[in-house]
Amino acid sequence: MSELPESLRTTTVAVLGGTGPQGRGLARRLAMAGVPVVLGSRDATRGEQAAETLKADVGADAPITGSDNAGAAAQGDIVLVVVPWDGHGELLESLAGDLAGKVVVDCVNPLGFDKQGPYPLDVEDGSAAQQAARILTDSTVVAAFHNVSAVLLEDASVAEVPTDVLVLGEDRDAVELVCDLASVVPGMRGLYGGRLRNAHQVEALTANLIAINRRYKTHAGVRITDL
Repeated sequence: MSELPESLRTTTVAVLGGTGPQGRGLARRLAMAGVPVVLGSRDATRGEQAAETLKADVGADAPITGSDNAGAAAQGDIVLVVVPWDGHGELLESLAGDLAGKVVVDCVNPLGFDKQGPYPLDVEDGSAAQQAARILTDSTVVAAFHNVSAVLLEDASVAEVPTDVLVLGEDRDAVELVCDLASVVPGMRGLYGGRLRNAHQVEALTANLIAINRRYKTHAGVRITDL
C-alpha cells in the first residue's frame, strides 16, 4: 500500500449502493489503498453485513464500515453514488440535506437492455450526473467511474485494474480530488474528461463496453492515448 496523496489523507468515502457489484468493487479497491470507506445500503443491517464480509476478504484491519445510505452519506466527505438508475433521482432527493457541502461523485449509467443488447436511455436532464446536479444544489457534483469493470474490481486475483477513469465536473478542485481518488487504485488513472454537459457520452459508452465484453468474453475498459 503506497502513501495516500495529501488531498485524501483525512478523507472518508461513502458508497451509496455499496452492496451492489460496482459499489462493493470500488469500496474494495479504495479500502485496499488505505482510504476509509463506508458502505451504504437501503438497510443498515445489510450495509453492516456487507462491510464485515468485505473486511473478512480484504483484511480485518481494512478501513471498511457499513450503514444505511443516509448514515453513509452523513459520514462521507466524498460520496459515490452507485445505485440503479431507476432509483437514482428519488434517492438523491431524499438525501439532499445529508449531501449538502460534500463532493458527490455520480457513477450511474442510465442503460436499457433488450434482445439487441444494451443501449443508453434518454435522460431529461441530459445525463444522470446532470440530474444529480439539478437535485443536489448544495453539493459539488462530479461524474466518474462509469466505465470500470465490476468484475475486475471484485476479483481478488487481479492486482491492478488497467483503465482510465474520465472525471467530469464544473469545479476544478473537486475534479482534481476525484482524479486523485481514482489514481490510488493500482493500474487506474483519473483524467479530466470535460464539463458535466459531456457526461452523457461517458455514461452511454458503458453500453458499448458491455457489448464488447459479451462478444469477446473480456472486461474491457478505456485507455486515453498520448497522455
